[in-house]
Amino acid sequence: MSGLIMAAQLLTALSLLVFIHELGHYLAARAFGIKVDKFYIFFDWGFSLYKKKIGGTEFGIGWLPLGGYCKISGMIDESLDTEQLKSEPKEWEFRSKPAWQRFIVMIAGVVMNVIVGIMIFTAVNLVYVKEYVPITSIEEGIYAYKYGRYIGFETGDKIVAVNGKEIDRMQDALMSNAILGGTITVDRNGTLIDVEIPDTVYKYIQRGGLFIGFENHQFCVDSIIKDSNAEKAGIKPGDKFISLNQIPISSFGGFKEMLLNNANDTVELKIERHNVIVELKAVVDSIGKLGFVIKYPDYKTETYTFFKAMKYGNKDAFAAVITNIKGFKLLFTGQEKVKNLSGPIGIAKFYGAEWNWLRFWSITGMLSMVLAFINILPIPGLDGGHAFFTLIEAITRRKLPDRFMEIVQYIGMVILLALIVFIVGNDIINLFR
Repeated sequence: MSGLIMAAQLLTALSLLVFIHELGHYLAARAFGIKVDKFYIFFDWGFSLYKKKIGGTEFGIGWLPLGGYCKISGMIDESLDTEQLKSEPKEWEFRSKPAWQRFIVMIAGVVMNVIVGIMIFTAVNLVYVKEYVPITSIEEGIYAYKYGRYIGFETGDKIVAVNGKEIDRMQDALMSNAILGGTITVDRNGTLIDVEIPDTVYKYIQRGGLFIGFENHQFCVDSIIKDSNAEKAGIKPGDKFISLNQIPISSFGGFKEMLLNNANDTVELKIERHNVIVELKAVVDSIGKLGFVIKYPDYKTETYTFFKAMKYGNKDAFAAVITNIKGFKLLFTGQEKVKNLSGPIGIAKFYGAEWNWLRFWSITGMLSMVLAFINILPIPGLDGGHAFFTLIEAITRRKLPDRFMEIVQYIGMVILLALIVFIVGNDIINLFR
């Protein structure tokens, strides 16, 4: 059942994003009087699940959920239909239009995905998240764990900027495009200091390592996890920790670090409970946990107005693009292995076994931006490849030969098919790892 829910979420997201992307091409083409022969969500190689002709366009749904296409009359595309090129250009064909119009038609799908991506992130902020913690509310600053201290952070540092841009929200301080390499600016006792983040930090965090966090605060127990070591030790909701192995506890971050250093050991705890000091012994598990949930500080929050939601929606959308650019850089430089590329199966896992609308729209918004980024790359067969050659034509004022464009399209299709086979095959192999 969980697999069906994951697949349903992925198919729903892909259907929406492919429809939006191809709608961009369709609307732009029709605006310039170009005939569109087919409009398909998913590929219909061999057969289609549904089709209906409306006006001069056949609308349909294919069986292969790896994309979609808009077959524009007079254009060499993924259909590889070259019969139409044997006759003289017609006024309603793509090839008869000026380069600037063809360029707009080519990038229209990408533009639509960017617009929709921003709209989704905006709606997520307004409808689901609703409010955020301003970075200025974190008066005690960050807690710097061992690796964070090694890089150059100190406990109490107040984060003010990431990669040279001032931040307003707490969540922006540790955004993924920072831990993939960048600069975090902190206020340390009134002095601004830039801390360089190596592009290897994310690997350390992926392995469960502690870096820096907003955990430099006092805390007490909110609830106990059933059958946990905390429950067995007699820890109760409301308990405040004074010391661990006679070492004073000054913050939640410090407590977490001490637990991690005592993984798989028994520790002595001194606790304040209803103004009475209680001493207990507890077993720390292999990952440095006892098994309780803390009560977090009641930080002042700001509500997302429409304009704030739009401002941060735009920021979150392009942060997703920057993260992917840095991810591709890690792949090309050999720092990340291509076996970690995720295809349909891997993406479905991101959605999870339960249908959570906040997670669904957050991932779908990110995918919309990723789809836009990948499609605009100047690779033969992609929108960016078509736009690139159209741009060359506009600059040189010389039309590229149809035969050349046909060969380029064949090369692009071979590359894309090989990439699809590799990624899907990689997904299947990862299922058994």
